[in-house]
Amino acid sequence: MTVRRGRGRPRDPGTDAAILRAALELFVERGVEGTSMEQIAKRAGVGKLTVYRRWSTKEDLLAQAVEEEVSADLVPSPADVRALEPQEIIEGVLRAAAETTASPTFRALVARMMGSAVSHPRLMAVYWEHHILPRRELAIAMLRRAQRDGTVAADADLDVLIDMMAGAVTWRVLQPDPPDAAAMLDYLRSVYRQVGLYRPPDGS
Repeated sequence: MTVRRGRGRPRDPGTDAAILRAALELFVERGVEGTSMEQIAKRAGVGKLTVYRRWSTKEDLLAQAVEEEVSADLVPSPADVRALEPQEIIEGVLRAAAETTASPTFRALVARMMGSAVSHPRLMAVYWEHHILPRRELAIAMLRRAQRDGTVAADADLDVLIDMMAGAVTWRVLQPDPPDAAAMLDYLRSVYRQVGLYRPPDGS
């Protein structure tokens, strides 16, 4: 994403980071409509003009804040899935996913993104590109490996399987009494087992 840059002294990365962090916090707490540039500036400890010199609109700023939050590199990569032992990879994926999805911050971010999808589609587009699509690509790689191994049907519609998995997880984390990381790990193992991706250690 391109950020408007003003003339004059070089940008201070620390100021940028503080503004982006404040924007994400306020978005998670209050949503798009409940967040203003003035509030972001106040929480970041900068003047409002400092924010406007960097981002011309609130939507631009929130979009970059969301992008920064969700653009972490995936481990493993789809190439790793094709080369390494599948069950070891899947166990690592599930443990990392359980920690993430049990986080109150993650739950709040997902709820805010869903609530903004119609009124602020650009935010959802950023979230889709930088968070959802890389994880779908990883899931596709795991499912194709499972098809070759014979644990997922050769004619299975992989997009439908991924939608089912993602929908199950989203529904579970947004319920009134969401699971903690340990319970989420058990649930994810069950979901992956149902689609043919996970085999318990005893092979049962």
